[in-house]
Amino acid sequence: MTSVTIFEALKWASSFLVENGRDENVGEIYLRHLIGMSRSQLLAEQRRSVPGEKWEEFQDGIHRHVGGVPIQHIIGVEEFYGREFVVNEHVLIPRPETEELIYYGLEKMKDLFEPGILLQAADVGTGSGAIAVTLKLESKRIPLEMMAVDISSEALAVARENSERLGADVRFFEGDLLKPLIEDGVKLDILLSNPPYIPLTDRETLSDVVIEHEPELALFGGEDGYDLYKRFMEELPLVMKETCLIGFEVGVGQGEIVADMLRATFPDAETVVVHDINGKDRMVFCVRK
Repeated sequence: MTSVTIFEALKWASSFLVENGRDENVGEIYLRHLIGMSRSQLLAEQRRSVPGEKWEEFQDGIHRHVGGVPIQHIIGVEEFYGREFVVNEHVLIPRPETEELIYYGLEKMKDLFEPGILLQAADVGTGSGAIAVTLKLESKRIPLEMMAVDISSEALAVARENSERLGADVRFFEGDLLKPLIEDGVKLDILLSNPPYIPLTDRETLSDVVIEHEPELALFGGEDGYDLYKRFMEELPLVMKETCLIGFEVGVGQGEIVADMLRATFPDAETVVVHDINGKDRMVFCVRK
């Protein structure tokens, strides 16, 4: 079995990925996973040999990725907010933009709520459980009774696995949007959600890695991308308390339209569009006091 150095393996992967229109950084991510090294270790030990069986596995994985399989599905996990979440074809792979939704959500919680009082919080359309688990674990000064809803039983199985692995106490509901919470008589202080918001008209522009391997249920929000937000506006008044925080992730260019929907639904609240680190309108927050 041929042995190569870390440097040679990364150089081969980078060239092969670029030639095939894929991100050249995938090689480093995958090799780190296979040989259990941090990024600094990998860069410091470029002359170390990659064991023969790992080199074979590395080449196979890179070929599979070039063939369209997300590297996260090959590895089986994605890092989110400093934790590793199990992912598969039943859930959306967590994105960095959603980390910002949680960060700003936590900041707004500090301003709105007194510390130490147990609050009811929900993540609707939870997928891998990334929002629910992270919010539960990161909310240090405000204890949360955390709930998570998804229409997909397969997604909920992944979310449950992640909550157990990461030690987050989350209550799960299977059902369509807010219906299971309404039926259970739940009243919420906090709702954060990253609903499907890609317009069906954008389908042709998506990468094959996304369209062939991530669940369409978690991607598309109807012809114009707003279907789920419109339904939220009908159901939110039935579950939100008088003082509450609502936060949505949105597609680029959707911020003001979703904000206007929230303003019409809660005219007594303060609703703002928040831009992400790249200056794009990615979040909408509604605060009722």
